[in-house]
Amino acid sequence: MTDAVIKGGGELVSVYAREADLLQAFTKRFPKARVAKSEEEILEDNTIQLVASASIPVERAPLGIRVMLSGKDFMADKPGIVTLSQFKEVKKVQKKTNRIYSIMYSERLGNPASYKADELIQAGAVGKVVQTIGLGPHRMNPKTRPEWFFDPAKAGGILCDIGSHQCDQFLHYTKSGQAEVALSQIGNFNMAGYPQYQDFGDMIVRSPHATGYIRIDWFTPDGLATWGDGRIFILGTEGYIEMRKYIDITGRKGGNHLFLVNHKETKYYDCTGVYMPYGEQLVSDIVNRTETAMTQHHCFLATELALTAQKKAYKLTA
Repeated sequence: MTDAVIKGGGELVSVYAREADLLQAFTKRFPKARVAKSEEEILEDNTIQLVASASIPVERAPLGIRVMLSGKDFMADKPGIVTLSQFKEVKKVQKKTNRIYSIMYSERLGNPASYKADELIQAGAVGKVVQTIGLGPHRMNPKTRPEWFFDPAKAGGILCDIGSHQCDQFLHYTKSGQAEVALSQIGNFNMAGYPQYQDFGDMIVRSPHATGYIRIDWFTPDGLATWGDGRIFILGTEGYIEMRKYIDITGRKGGNHLFLVNHKETKYYDCTGVYMPYGEQLVSDIVNRTETAMTQHHCFLATELALTAQKKAYKLTA
């Protein structure tokens, strides 16, 4: 998040963290950042225009509200909001203050293959997009995770958390300004030591002109050379796109792979060098009060879908 804003023209001013180890890691990476003694020191600094946070998920919305009320814009890691009651309050304050509440859906905004897919769709390479399938497998290593990670009340649950990435991509690639959750399910199949945790979830979403299937899990096997084989399928009336964002198990090195099939060709794209404009667009939006990086409506709708799916999910039994 910080890298994206700096590359977009922003200047990192200061950092505050309660956790000494996290603060040390951040200042090692960004040594020019001034260490603030309190949250208030940052909120009361009138020279600061944007506050970014990847704090414990349940704390992000309350912080974002305080940030907006202080006259600043806010950028949260996903999930940017973890309950529907938080969502209602965030929307209320955002409307009142007219500040930006941005959520970094990094699986799209921070991945070059996602932008290449945009380019191809806009060029008409697959015709009208009618469906997306988003697969978000992750590797579980409980020893590296803090205790709050396993508590849905603090982390939001699997569909609220990782599912928000996929909801964002469904809305974006299908150009849907309205959508609903048709079905959702969650389960805990392999984490008996954490009975409230969810290591599997899926959902079906739809808009008036498109549909999407989303599956999230924590079952990436140790034999895979990365944390997860994240894949997006975009089906159009004239062709389809598959993105393998993090690994190509057929042997191509690295990530950022995209495959296009249409009436003219079957083609592979290495998207590693594709420019990602999110940081630059967000900085411009902050300065010019525009919505080029992401509209506020889109940001909130992606989160609302994920929150609704989480709340209404059928609980599968192991």
